[in-house]
Amino acid sequence: MPASDGAADPLGATHWALADPTRRAILAQLVAGEAPVTELAAPYEMSLPAVSKHLKVLERAGLIERSRHAQWRPCRLAPEPLKEVADWVEHYRGLWEERLDRLDAYLVELQGDDR
Repeated sequence: MPASDGAADPLGATHWALADPTRRAILAQLVAGEAPVTELAAPYEMSLPAVSKHLKVLERAGLIERSRHAQWRPCRLAPEPLKEVADWVEHYRGLWEERLDRLDAYLVELQGDDR
């Protein structure tokens, strides 16, 4: 997925972007509002170009938007892809819960046979 722009598989691009803890932390910073790259980079012991690479992944996944105001290049959170991930997870939640309930019932049955 690194070379992809995310257009062919937006959900995959979002998952790829969210897989990295630094990118998740950057998104958490942006929950408070717009921030310039230098502010987003401040908590990390990495170069600005390294932070910019993380921002490009987030931008390709549609998770952030970048604009230009004179010398200031603020980034802001774009929540739509996060909603798509939440919707995807919700779609499978019932299936997962049903399977876990069946596993729980089976384990209880096994424990009953041991007694």
